[in-house]
Amino acid sequence: MSTSTAYRVGPTAPAGVAEPSDETLREIPLPPYVTGEDAQFAVRAVVVHAPRRWSGGTICRNDANPHPCRLHRWGTRVLALRGLRDADIAALIERGDPTAPLPPRPSA
Repeated sequence: MSTSTAYRVGPTAPAGVAEPSDETLREIPLPPYVTGEDAQFAVRAVVVHAPRRWSGGTICRNDANPHPCRLHRWGTRVLALRGLRDADIAALIERGDPTAPLPPRPSA
């Protein structure tokens, strides 16, 4: 007869410091500043990873994960940093062209 004990393997957080949640670890980091190339990748991400209605709810059209998937969330955040409004992003998704040019940046 043997006994087993579970041990946590890996670094532990210092006392008083909360560990990041799984959601935080799964997010794709944003670029330090958004270039035109980043914005085009973001357009591709939101269009290719658009929502699709399914019997179990709304899923990502590309990878069947619950919508919004992490690439769609990343693309939306990048486009928002670029200055696009929610309506602009929705129009890109509705158009369905992953190579669509970006709308002009709103003037400040």
